[in-house]
Amino acid sequence: MPDFRATYRLQLTPEFGFRRARELVPYLRDLGISHLYLSPSLQARAGSQHGYDVVDPRHISEALGGEDEFRKLAGAGLGVILDIVPNHMAAVDENPFWRELALRQMFFDVDLRTGFHRRFFDVGELGGVKQEDWEVFWATHAKVIELVREGVVDGVRVDHPDGLVDPAEYFERLAETGVEHVWAEKILEPGEELRDWPVEGTTGYEFLNDALAVCVNREAESKFTELYEEFTGDTRRFEDLVALSKLEVAVNIFEPELRRLYQELEVENLPLALASFHVYRTYIQPSTGVVEEADRDEIGRASVSEGLRRILFLQEPGHEEFIVRFQQLTGPVMAKGVEDTAFYRYFRLAALNEVGGNPGRFGIGVDRFHEANAKRAARFPLHLLTTYTHDTKRSPDVRSRIAALTWVPDEWAERVHAWRNELGGLEDAREELLVYQTLVGALPVTRERLDLYLQKALREGKVNSNWLSPDEEHERSVQEYAWRATQLIARDPFLERVRTIGRQLSLAQLVLKLTAPGVPDLYRGDELEDLSLVDPDNRRDVDWDARRRVLHALQEGAAVDDYNAKLYVTWKTLGVRAQHPDAFAGSYTPVDAGDGVCAFMRGDRVLVAARDRPDARVRLPEGRRDVLGIPGLAVCVPA
Repeated sequence: MPDFRATYRLQLTPEFGFRRARELVPYLRDLGISHLYLSPSLQARAGSQHGYDVVDPRHISEALGGEDEFRKLAGAGLGVILDIVPNHMAAVDENPFWRELALRQMFFDVDLRTGFHRRFFDVGELGGVKQEDWEVFWATHAKVIELVREGVVDGVRVDHPDGLVDPAEYFERLAETGVEHVWAEKILEPGEELRDWPVEGTTGYEFLNDALAVCVNREAESKFTELYEEFTGDTRRFEDLVALSKLEVAVNIFEPELRRLYQELEVENLPLALASFHVYRTYIQPSTGVVEEADRDEIGRASVSEGLRRILFLQEPGHEEFIVRFQQLTGPVMAKGVEDTAFYRYFRLAALNEVGGNPGRFGIGVDRFHEANAKRAARFPLHLLTTYTHDTKRSPDVRSRIAALTWVPDEWAERVHAWRNELGGLEDAREELLVYQTLVGALPVTRERLDLYLQKALREGKVNSNWLSPDEEHERSVQEYAWRATQLIARDPFLERVRTIGRQLSLAQLVLKLTAPGVPDLYRGDELEDLSLVDPDNRRDVDWDARRRVLHALQEGAAVDDYNAKLYVTWKTLGVRAQHPDAFAGSYTPVDAGDGVCAFMRGDRVLVAARDRPDARVRLPEGRRDVLGIPGLAVCVPA
C-alpha cells in the first residue's frame, strides 16, 4: 500500500500545468508531503481554469502539458491522487460525445421527449453522464484505469458521486477494475454516516467543521444570538432560513428538473418535498427492492405526502425512473439552497458558514470531537482530513480569526456598535455584519478583492441582488461602505487582539489535522498565512519562492515567528509522522491534558495536544519530548 502520509492539493491551469507542478516536488518532499492531489487533468474545454468541464476523458489535458508531462510529474518523487469527474461532462460541440446526436443520447442523460438534459446543479453547459451504463463507464474511465493499473496514479477523488444514479454500484465498479484507493467528494450532514461503499472515506469536510467547532467558545452563543437579533431584527433560526432558501431554489433554479419529474409522476407539493430533506440524498435502489433503514429515517423526517412516501418506500411499483431522478435532485437543491443561498443570508458567526457545516451548531465539546475521530479511525483510517479546499467559503486563517470573536464576545458587540456609529450603518444590517466579520477575518485586503467578494456574496444571497438581475447600485453602496470600514477597522487595536487569538486557533486546527486519524490534506500555499475568501479569491497565484525560502531558513535553524509558524508546524509534525508511521496507523486514545485542551495518543508513542481556547495551559506527562516548542501546542515523542 502507498504511504499516504499527507496530500497536497494543486489547482492546475493552462498557466500552471504539469511542468510547473513538477518544479514544486523537491520543496513538497522536504515539507513532508507524500502525494500530490491534482485537480481534474483530463481533456477539458478550451480555456478551462478548473478542469471540471471535461470534453474527452480518454485523454490527458493537452492544455496542462499532455500525457508525457503528466507521467513525468507522476515519476518525479511524489505519488498522485487524481480528481475525476464521472457525473458530468461539458455539453458543448467541442465534446465529441455531445456533438454527435447518437453518442449524446448514449452518453448523456437526455430526455428523448424534449431534448431538456440533466444538468450539474444549475449549470446548463455541464450535462449529466449515464455512468450506470457499463459501456459509458468504460469509455469514460479507460484512461484513468490504465494510469492506476500502471502505477502512475495511486488513487482517485470522485467528484459529486451523489449525482449518479447509483453511487454504490459506481464505486463497486471502480473497485472491480482495480482502482483501490478512492475518496468520495460527499457532504455529510452532522450526524450522518457515510454508507458502506468501497472507498477510503470522504474528502474531509466533516473534519473541517469539527476541528473548527471545537475551537469555538460555546458559552458565547447566547451573546452572539442576542447581538445578531438586536442588530438585524431577524429572529429566525438558521434551520428556518434553510427551509425557505431550499424551497426558493427548488421552484426557481430547478424548474426544468421539476418539470421533468412531473412528466414522470404528478406529486403533491413536490418542491416542498425536495426541499425538506436534511441530507443531500437517499440511496434507494429500485432494482434491489431494498430500502435501508437510514433512508427510511430520512424520508420519515422529510415533508413528503403519504403517496410519495409509499413510492419512495417501493410500495407502489412502476415509478423507478421517478425515484432515481428525485434522489438525484435533492442534492442540488441542498447545495444551492444552503451553501449558495442560506450561507449568504445568515451571519450570526460567519466562520460556521462552511461547506458541510451547520451555522446553527455553535461549537462542540472535546468529547464529541474525540468520538468522531474514533469512528473515522475504525471505519476509514485513510479518510482525508482537510481544513481548506477550492470550494471552501473562507481560508482556515480567516475562519479562525472570526471564530476568535467568540472568546471576546463583549468587546465584539461593543466594536460592532461603535463602528456603526462611526460609519452610519447599512440599510440591511445583515450585510453590515458580514462586512465587519469579513474585514476582521481578511484584513489587509485590496479594494479589488473586497469588491469582488462582496459582489459574489450579495448575488449568492439573492436578497438585494442576484446573478440574473443584479442591483449594481446596491452592490456599489455596500462596497463603498466596506471600503470605508476597512480604513476604520484596520486602525482599531481590537483587530490585533483578534489576530493573535486567531493564529492560536488556526495552529490548533492545523496540528489536529496533521495528527488525527486519516490522511492530512493541505491546500496550495496554505503552509503560510492565507487570508483568502471564496473562489476565485482562493485561486490567486501562490508565491512558491517565498515558501521555499522559509522552509530552507527553518531547516537552517531560523527562529519561529508569526510569519513562519504554520510552515514550521507542518514540517515538524509531518516529520514525526514519517518517523513513527506505525503510531499513526494505530489506535486513537483521548488524553486529559488540562481544561480547554484537546489531547490524544496515536498508537503508544505519539502524544498530541492543542489548546482549543486562548488561555488554556497544556499539561504534559513526564518522559516525553515535545518536537514543536510552541506555547499551547505539543507533538510529543518518547524522550
